[in-house]
Amino acid sequence: MDSSHGYMSDKDKYLARLRRIEGQARGVHRMVDEDAYCIDILTQISAMTSALENVALALLDDHLKHCVANAVSSGGEEAEQKIREASAAVQRLVKS
Repeated sequence: MDSSHGYMSDKDKYLARLRRIEGQARGVHRMVDEDAYCIDILTQISAMTSALENVALALLDDHLKHCVANAVSSGGEEAEQKIREASAAVQRLVKS
């Protein structure tokens, strides 16, 4: 089985999105440091949370299309393991 991860073809896109989220986090830090209005800070935190959720959902989609699909086509215990991992990841995302 191919050992690369499903997101590898979009790695640069993911890294760019994560850099933007890092910038947002620094911006929130600066806002708190500069005593910005609470609602403005909360708005930025909400935008950051949404951006992280979008990255997580895209990674999950890539995982299902690549890692899980490859394991299922091979069958056996690895397929069952990948399905369990994906289900657990979905549960964590839904709870967050």
